[in-house]
Amino acid sequence: MASQHTLMEKIVQLEETASHEEKLYKILELYMSIYPVRNSYLFRFSPLGYLGEGIIMLNSTGIVYINDIRDNIRTLPIIYSAILERRAKYCSGIEFLKQTSSKYILTSNVNSMAVIPICFDKVVIGYICTTEFSDTAVIDEVTLSSFTDYGRIVGKYMEKTNTLDETPNLSKRELEVMRKISWGESMKEMAAAMDISELTVKQYVKSAIKKLGAHNRSHAVGELLRRGIIS
Repeated sequence: MASQHTLMEKIVQLEETASHEEKLYKILELYMSIYPVRNSYLFRFSPLGYLGEGIIMLNSTGIVYINDIRDNIRTLPIIYSAILERRAKYCSGIEFLKQTSSKYILTSNVNSMAVIPICFDKVVIGYICTTEFSDTAVIDEVTLSSFTDYGRIVGKYMEKTNTLDETPNLSKRELEVMRKISWGESMKEMAAAMDISELTVKQYVKSAIKKLGAHNRSHAVGELLRRGIIS
């Protein structure tokens, strides 16, 4: 299985991508080239409502947009536990049927799932799901550990490349505050982490909402997610 060093070398290929959309595709393409999998779903995750929202799915026939898939991940135990523990999870057989939803079953022979959380530091910003594996695939602890490493390395890369250049209307501080809101942090937690007052945090939130033409914080976060400015 790929070592962390090998994964880092492959992730560098993401730097060659020209757009946010191409970057998301490349994340799945690299994942499928490294691991014994036949499909991959990419989701963004927001702790506001524990929302998992589909972005794209990749398999041997090409790319499919899955924006219609929206889940409260607390109803999907395998995804929920992967996000809570920030570790890749796998289930098969009867456990697969108990822990997932029929919307992830594309063919009758699907009976297993792997979930790989995409993490930045201690925060989950998205996840990858796989429901079809190569005939010779062995999903053991070594594979799951490598899956976890992939999610963490991708998360660090995604956060590093979500720069101010993509949000000319927001200041660096405004963007930082909105990203922290999407992670579910409270005003008090943000103020402490950023070494500013809660009043200043609220001012950043208010100005960001106004610049984005949003109605409230949730609407503003949704706009940033939709535009690919935060993940």
